[in-house]
Amino acid sequence: MPPRAPSLSGVPPVEGLLEAARVVTLPMRVKFRGILERETLLLRGPAGWGEFGAFPEYGDAEASRWLASAIEAGWHGFPEPLRTSIPVNATVPAVPAVQVPEILARFGRVDAVKIKVAERGQSLDDDAARVAAVRAALPGAAIRVDANGGWNVSEAVEALTRLAGVELEYAEQPVPDIDGLAEVRRQLRSRGVPVLIAADESVRKEDDPLKVARAGAADLIVVKVAPLGGVRRALDIVAQAGMPAVVSSALDTSVGIRAGLALAAALPELPYACGLGTVSLLAADVTMDPLVADDGAIRLRDVVADEGLLEQYAASSERKEWWLARLRRARAELLTVL
Repeated sequence: MPPRAPSLSGVPPVEGLLEAARVVTLPMRVKFRGILERETLLLRGPAGWGEFGAFPEYGDAEASRWLASAIEAGWHGFPEPLRTSIPVNATVPAVPAVQVPEILARFGRVDAVKIKVAERGQSLDDDAARVAAVRAALPGAAIRVDANGGWNVSEAVEALTRLAGVELEYAEQPVPDIDGLAEVRRQLRSRGVPVLIAADESVRKEDDPLKVARAGAADLIVVKVAPLGGVRRALDIVAQAGMPAVVSSALDTSVGIRAGLALAAALPELPYACGLGTVSLLAADVTMDPLVADDGAIRLRDVVADEGLLEQYAASSERKEWWLARLRRARAELLTVL
């Protein structure tokens, strides 16, 4: 049985959303997902701030789930937390190995690191050098790699067999599809390669995010609040999947990270450090008190966007209109599933 669609007691009128919207363009410290600027739309509701930051290439139906998440944050609030300190990992983009120490320094002390691999135009040697540089810098840290579906099955098996020597905690979305994940997992087991498989895109980009669990294609799932439609829907998916979950972000501002922290705080179990430290990849944020890690964790607290920063990083009028038009379309899509 698929999880329920995003469930909200009510969607604000379009005029209220448009009036509450602020669009910003934030510079980044390093290229990530092929971009050097992060555009996003923030909404201020009666319960606080929400973030509608679906990446520009996503269609309206997919973007509507991100809007559901922003409405939950701004108009409905979050579930009661079970914990107030959330362990987080550092994130290392697909940079040359020589840049790894500089990237890690931005995160302070951490016990886990996620490393991007399988970047288009790079080789397995590049990936291996980057992973080795992280291991050299942090000998005792848990290391996980994220391929974002960039390998085929044979490439994934070769790569993970080679990278397993650094004692990977898990490999996130090594191939694009669920059948491929299952096959990579099977071949690694047959070779005695002890690398767990985590599903990310195969959870959040599927019409039914529980397919991967039913197929036995992964050992754990990665859950991101915005792409799944909010904290409550993500909790529902984790409960139905019956698998360990890692909470991660989608290159959010501190407003979006607050929603990720709410999910991590509400999960009955939190066995892995969360991928919620990505504010450190931004060169600017929308709050004077960014949600960044201190001693490997982020303290749960509310976020208030700063008017001066919203003005300083306001998007161009053209980009603002693009986002407002998208907001209208996403709201219309959202109403069809409620």
